[in-house]
Amino acid sequence: MERIRVLVVDDSAFMRKYISDMINKEPDMKVIDSAGDGNTAIEKVKSLKPDVVTLDVEMPGKNGLEVLREIKKISSAEVIMLSGLTTEGSVVTIEALSTGAFDFVEKPSRATIDQMQEMKRNLLDKIRYAWKLKNKKVNMNMSKVVTEEKYVHIEAIGKIEAIALGASTGGPKVLYDVITSLPKDIGIPVFVVQHMPAGFTKAFADRLDKNSFLRVVEAKHEDVIKPGVVYIAPGGYHMIVNPGKIILDTSPAIHGVRPAVDKLFISAAEVYKDKIICCVFTGMGRDGAEGVKAIKAKGGLTMAQDESTSVIYGMPRAAYETGCVDLVLPDHEIPKEIVKLVKQKS
Repeated sequence: MERIRVLVVDDSAFMRKYISDMINKEPDMKVIDSAGDGNTAIEKVKSLKPDVVTLDVEMPGKNGLEVLREIKKISSAEVIMLSGLTTEGSVVTIEALSTGAFDFVEKPSRATIDQMQEMKRNLLDKIRYAWKLKNKKVNMNMSKVVTEEKYVHIEAIGKIEAIALGASTGGPKVLYDVITSLPKDIGIPVFVVQHMPAGFTKAFADRLDKNSFLRVVEAKHEDVIKPGVVYIAPGGYHMIVNPGKIILDTSPAIHGVRPAVDKLFISAAEVYKDKIICCVFTGMGRDGAEGVKAIKAKGGLTMAQDESTSVIYGMPRAAYETGCVDLVLPDHEIPKEIVKLVKQKS
């Protein structure tokens, strides 16, 4: 069996050993080497050609973002960032996702058994998905990709009053592209669930706010819903749409995640009925599928990202397989289709 070849980069000797031991216990992956600083990491990427690199965000000398940029110039390796929850760390991590990192895993704030197990589970899953993406890119480069045409012309039945978006792995980049493409006069609220730990969603919202025509905020409990504002669900809280305001709650995770796309979509369907557009983007799992069914049942418009542009075609596939998705589009087509539908009956 071909094993996934991983390079571990971390300035902490303890973390290098812990991560290496964890990976080497898996039958389908192995650590080919490790590095304690950025310059060494770059040299080892050149010589060893790993499939996947785990890369610490905060290191002395070159930080993780600078190393990532260098790796992307010289290698096809997928990079998973490891980030501690600090203000600087979360900002750099969000920037890294936009620069081409596959995803990130939060480093435990305390070395408790539960937190270390959570990191282990997340990291191993993401290494496997990163390797699949690397192979997918190779196959796409070797052959002409033919995508099944799933475009169906649809029209808004009435005035659209809200947009709801959901994503997971690969989502930050596509959501950035979509949200920064929305015009200042969109005139309706936009609700977003991006699977992300607490602390990182604020940095994500801030980066979007700086680069968008619309105001982008991390949602707060009982925020009054305003047109032209993008509300990002905070990590650790479900975001529920009530008439006129947002409710955050810590009810149990759905599909192992909180916030969950399903919670947002189902609540928004009750409030906006047939006057909402939703879209499910790239991500593992099936979060959003039940929400799509709820929105479709109320007469709303439903969309999903296509397989060819999804980093992981899990959530969009699950949504599509419900039979309730009106439109399947590549990521770059989605913002203009949303704007067209909103403007159509405004």
